[in-house]
Amino acid sequence: MKRMRSDAKKRAVNQAALSQLKTLSQQLGELESDPKKAKDFARRVISRYDKAVSRGIIPKGRADRKKTRVEKFLVKISKQ
Repeated sequence: MKRMRSDAKKRAVNQAALSQLKTLSQQLGELESDPKKAKDFARRVISRYDKAVSRGIIPKGRADRKKTRVEKFLVKISKQ
């Protein structure tokens, strides 16, 4: 019973972290018109992905893929 309670708490924390990562990624997409703000915000997003990996919330490969997509997005908007 104790294991079930602790798992439920951990799941809630993990779900909140995943939701926050999703929200940050969406907010980054909205900054397409301002490359300077997007670059600063991207640092925050990448940091959050690294933190999620270190806490075991997401696998390292997934975080690397998402971070690469963020970097490609920054290159794309800087060319505009």
